Parts: sequence; C-alpha cells; structure tokens
Amino acid sequence: MPHRLSIAPSCARFPRQLMQVAALSTLALPAFAGDSFMDALTGGKPSLDVRYRYESVDQNNALKNADASTLRLRFGYETGEYKGFGVMLEGEHLSVIGDDDYNSTTNKKATYSIVADPEFTEVNQAYLSFSGLPNTKLKYGRQRIVLDNQRFIGNVGWRQNEQTFDAFTVVNKSLPATTITAGYIYNVNRVFSHHSKVPVATFANVGKAKMSSPILNISYKGFSAGEIVGYGYFLDYEDFATNSTQTIGLRFKGEQPVFTGYKALYTAEYAQQSDYKSNPASYDVDYYLFEGGLAKGVHSVKLGYEFLEGNGVKSFQTPLATLHAFNGWADVFLATPANGLKDTYLGVGSAVYGVKLDAVYHDYRADRTSARYGTEWNLQATKPIAKKYLVGIKYADYNAKGFAVDTEKVWLWAEAKF
Repeated sequence: MPHRLSIAPSCARFPRQLMQVAALSTLALPAFAGDSFMDALTGGKPSLDVRYRYESVDQNNALKNADASTLRLRFGYETGEYKGFGVMLEGEHLSVIGDDDYNSTTNKKATYSIVADPEFTEVNQAYLSFSGLPNTKLKYGRQRIVLDNQRFIGNVGWRQNEQTFDAFTVVNKSLPATTITAGYIYNVNRVFSHHSKVPVATFANVGKAKMSSPILNISYKGFSAGEIVGYGYFLDYEDFATNSTQTIGLRFKGEQPVFTGYKALYTAEYAQQSDYKSNPASYDVDYYLFEGGLAKGVHSVKLGYEFLEGNGVKSFQTPLATLHAFNGWADVFLATPANGLKDTYLGVGSAVYGVKLDAVYHDYRADRTSARYGTEWNLQATKPIAKKYLVGIKYADYNAKGFAVDTEKVWLWAEAKF
C-alpha cells in the first residue's frame, strides 16, 4: 500500500506547542532587562540530531513479519544563563519512509509484529533550570533523566522516540567526590508516544504514566577501588496502582590494573523491591547483579549474572529503565515473567579498522522453577565518522526453549548529531 503521510497537521500543532512552553518558561523567569539577558537568550546552544533506521522483526507466531523504515528528527535550543536561570526547549518528529508494514501501537496494524517507533510530533524536553546555588543544578519541567547504567531510570535512547520525564530534579555536588540526585517525577512520556492506546506486554499505561514518585540517587567516587551508589525509587502510579513499587538498592562498580596493559572490571549490585502506596498486592522481591571482566585497550570480555526474583505472581520490575540494554536486544523480557528471570551472559568487544564490534550470548532461566526460557545471540558493529556521524548494524536471535517464541531482529541505521 502506498505510504500516506500527513505531516502538515502535526507540524502545524508542534510550533504552537513549543510557543506555549516557551511562554510558560518565560513567565516563570524574573523580569529581565538589559544586554546580559539578551546575551543569554541569543548566546545559547542549538542542537540537531537526525537518525534514519530500518528495523525488521521475524517472530515464530501468527503475526506478519515487520519492516519499519523511519526517520527521526530532534532539534532543540538551550539558552545561556541569566542570574542562574536558563531554558531548554527540544522537539522531536518521526516520519515513516515508505510503507508502514509494522505495528507501531498507533497505526492500527495489529496483524504485524511490534516495532515501537510510531509517527509522532512531540515536545521532547522543555524545562527551566537554575544554577544559582553553589554546586547545584535545579530543573523543572520535561527533561531527560539517566541514572547509573539506566537499569532503573533511563531515557530509552535506542528507540526513535526517547523516554523523558516531567519532573523536578536537584543535582548537588557540594560534598567531595559525591553527586546527590534527588527528584520528584509526576509524569513519564514513554516511547510509544502520547497517541498510543494499545497495551504492550503487561504495562497498560502505554503512552503516558502519571505518577507521584520521589527518587534519590547518591554516588560516591572517593574510593580507589571504584564508585558506590545508594538509591531509592518510590514509584506511585496514579492510574495503575498494581505497578506502584518502592525499590532500595546499593551498587558498586570499578576497575583495577592487574598486569601491564590490562585492567580488571567488576560490578556488584543488590536491590529489594516491594509494594508501595495503593498497590493492592503485598510482596518483597530481590534483584542482584554480578559482573566481572578483563579489558585491554579496545578489547574486552565480560561474564555476568543478573537475577530478578519472581514468586509466581509478582516479580521484580523496572518499568522506567532503558530496557533494551538488558536481557537481550530481542526485547523478549521487557517485563519480567511472574516466575522471575536469571540471565547468565558472556560478552566480548573489540575494534577493527575503526569499526567497534560487540557480541553477547545469553542463557535465560526462571527463578522460581529454574525452567529454561531460552538463549539469545546479540551482534553489533558500529562505525563513528568524523565524530558527528555514526553508522551501524545490529542483530538479535532469541531461541525459545519454554518462554515466548523464536524471534529474530535486524537493524540498520545512520545518525548525525550537531
């Protein structure tokens, strides 16, 4: 079927959205006057991020194979500061190139496999910042939040529509070698866009997730052995109480030289999750991660074990994570199964003629029954060009043994950032 894309209506709305956000941000500022304010306004930093991607999905089920060819444009402007205040505005638009032979969750093509890259035009970031306090940065509004390795809170940058948060955040670095990040999230803008109404996996609030959620993350890098992080994430969902959880954990990551040219890599993490606020369930489940490796220059090898407990009814979940980065690129385990998940993986990385190469093998099993879920191969090659450009190819092959279905995915992409 020929591609029919009506950009004009959405693009007509988008400038009005930006103007409204800009007007609100300006009203929030003190009354400005003088050249210094104009210098801050005109001396800011524009940004442009363009990414084309082709993604194919082949699943061993009744769904048709998906083929998604999309172009994402992200453009923004961050002002300079005046008396500590600044404003950031950023918009995103995605177009389908050719036929949309995939289920984007908004195009009503449910007979195809899902590729969660819907057509959209949205405000990606729009926040007011203040840095007038010593060693402190405050932000209020729609913003990108990325903490640690993004296992609990991330921007899902792999998808064409990244995840951002409507929140108030404070980052303080007053104490030696310490970064304290505290915040209050009142809405999550998920990758499916605000128009998506179709439940994905077990997470029903697809496009938006309204919440009242305090977060705290404290990082200390004063130890020679590595960085230690303590965190607490208290997610209180407004409309989906069964997803409300509190998670408290501790993470340690570091590296040490072991012999000439080589360094040892190690990570250990533990967290406990339980019901929170109006969640009708009552449960406690654990998470832990152990990872060790060896690296020399561009070459590395890592062996890891990630455990997400499940009791047969409830399991450890991380709905605000950059989930694609964990438990395989085939995205079979975006929601942890009720019986939990044990992921044992081996990864190697290298580079040849400037091409970065990565390969990871996963073995998945249940926590509660120890049943085999399946295995997966992940392969990737990326090539940076002149610092501003990148091309890549990526492959995921999930072989089902007792959970989900065989799944193959292939990606080709090119991006430019200015």
